[in-house]
Amino acid sequence: MERDLNSAEALSDLINTVSKLRDPLNGCPWDLEQSHTSLIPFVIEEAYEVVDAIRNQSDSNLKEELGDLLLQIILHSQIASEDKRFNFKDIVLEINKKLIRRHPHVFETPQKLSAQEVKLKWEERKSIEKSIPKSKSPISDNLKRRIRSQPPLSSAMKISKKVCSLGFDWKSVDDIWKKIFEEINELKYALNNNDLNSAEEELGDVLFTLINIARWYRLCPEEGLAGTNKRFLDRFAYIESSIDGVVSKQDHRKLEILWEEAKQILQAKEKGVSQ
Repeated sequence: MERDLNSAEALSDLINTVSKLRDPLNGCPWDLEQSHTSLIPFVIEEAYEVVDAIRNQSDSNLKEELGDLLLQIILHSQIASEDKRFNFKDIVLEINKKLIRRHPHVFETPQKLSAQEVKLKWEERKSIEKSIPKSKSPISDNLKRRIRSQPPLSSAMKISKKVCSLGFDWKSVDDIWKKIFEEINELKYALNNNDLNSAEEELGDVLFTLINIARWYRLCPEEGLAGTNKRFLDRFAYIESSIDGVVSKQDHRKLEILWEEAKQILQAKEKGVSQ
């Protein structure tokens, strides 16, 4: 039978549960293997799942995904605590102090401000607190700070837009296309030579150059890729529903025919909806 807990007690129970999972003698082998670095993909994944639950206006999913995201925070605090660096209480105290410090209009001298005024004052306090040392590369340093919380795709677009606004840009879009083919050839060369470290770098160069094409034509790579993901899964769902048995056992030519069928049918549906 579940106890009737208040929020503090419930949080304490969760912290204790994670501590037991990380117990060196009787804990979970998977949890014991984790580090701050290994958990990076899970933090990002859980944050995206929270966003998806919000977009779909699903309270049950949102409650679950927020719990998963909270688990990631507690796991990180537990790992740090084991190394005697900081613990969950330190995290909570730090954010609480920051909120009070950056909301003087609420906690010091109450006054009515617009949301825009609050945002400006927040940034003012933030810049004062985080005094930035003089640098010989202030633009690069500022971009590094701005993109640290962004996914690589949107970070690349931010970087590209900023340096473009400073005049650091290709003379024409044809120059960008030439660069794309140059980067693709370099990627192929690295792969043909089984140089996977270089291949990964070259893949990044290809993607970065494609993002510059998107910037040039005012396209949104995030939306473009999200649309491609959806179309691919819709077409693959058509294939799955049109065959007997599993996909891996099907003739490759049959799968190609079904893919083309799916493409035509779904495109016709989209046109019908848009008309």
